[in-house]
Amino acid sequence: MRYFRLLVAGNAISAYGSYLNMVALNVFVYDVTHSALAAGVFMAVRLVSGVASGFVSGRLVSSFDRKRLMVSADVCQGAALVVLLLAPHGARVALLYGLALVTGCCSTLSQVALRSSVPEIVGAEHRTRANGLLVTGRSLAMIAGFASAGVVVAQLGYGFAFTLDALTFAVSATALLLLPIRTRAAAPGSVGEERTEGGAKPAGGRTRLLLRQVGPVILAMIAVRAVDGLGSSSHNVALPVYSSMLNPAHPATFVSQFWATWAIGNLVTQQVLAMLTRRCGRTPGERAFALGACVMSACFILVFCSLPTLAAIAVALVAGGADGFTEVVYVSRLQAAPDEQRGRLFGLSASAENGGFGLGMLVSGALMESFTPLTVVAWLHGVAIVLCLALLVWLVVRGRGPVPQELAADGSERLPRTATPEGSGR
Repeated sequence: MRYFRLLVAGNAISAYGSYLNMVALNVFVYDVTHSALAAGVFMAVRLVSGVASGFVSGRLVSSFDRKRLMVSADVCQGAALVVLLLAPHGARVALLYGLALVTGCCSTLSQVALRSSVPEIVGAEHRTRANGLLVTGRSLAMIAGFASAGVVVAQLGYGFAFTLDALTFAVSATALLLLPIRTRAAAPGSVGEERTEGGAKPAGGRTRLLLRQVGPVILAMIAVRAVDGLGSSSHNVALPVYSSMLNPAHPATFVSQFWATWAIGNLVTQQVLAMLTRRCGRTPGERAFALGACVMSACFILVFCSLPTLAAIAVALVAGGADGFTEVVYVSRLQAAPDEQRGRLFGLSASAENGGFGLGMLVSGALMESFTPLTVVAWLHGVAIVLCLALLVWLVVRGRGPVPQELAADGSERLPRTATPEGSGR
């Protein structure tokens, strides 16, 4: 875990630069083009490239060295920012869309490679704790990046913000290069050769085989995450509007308070979850994931119900905790898949999550023209709640037993060889 903590630090630094630049670039596009349409196209290119990259990333992560892929993704994003900084002013508009493409593709590739690698870096038994550290680091980076973006751009300019982001990618790439970590379980000499039973399969055949192997529960969890993306986009679009309605003189106040409180809830939950996992030796499973997702969506709806200050803070804390909990449980569950399936599984998941979020941004933006923030958030998060409840009822009816830690070769679930079933008396 010592090396992994250094990896988490590098990843958090890179994430800080990404969140800082997410704000800076969106404003920069509008300043350069003076067009809301151009700014919207920039965001669309970034989201669509992220969705499309998920499928390609899964294949790359299954076939090539994951550490090199993560380093390459960081280097490409940093290099793209340097090119933008050095380019003449007149060429920057075209380069911005190239940057959006590189950012969308490389960020997805890095995420898929890292998530797929965690069980090999820390060991399968420590993956929940490791995922909690990653979520904690990225949550802190998100808050710091969003909170400092306005000050950095206003006081130091776009050039400084882009340079800082490029440096964070350099830090992350350097940390990855120096850390002596193993990122895949494949035997030496097998990297670059992806095979399945019966010989090589075409890409479409491998995808269909994966869908059959992982089973309906995993596919249902991925579907829930995609619909969660719809809900997440709705509260991200609605929060600034709602905050302006609450305090027109200081529209950023409620947004800042909400995300700061959300982060505290997220951090506390990670610590509690890590402690419980160490004590019980088990990772919460599918039922906990479905229940946590219901709580998360319900809390995000309550945020927009004009609650008293203390009640709003309590709801934001629970929302942050449930958000972090479901993220860790979901990722840990997918990481229980065999290494040869894991890359494609996370690639599929990334495409589903990014696709849901991108679609939600479009739908939420359109609905906000005619409906209140509460209505829009209630509708989209309501869809997520219905799907989560359906998954929970289905799991209860099926009477699923202890949470499995591995998947058998045929896609069925089983306990690891070192584990003993509950009730064995050992």
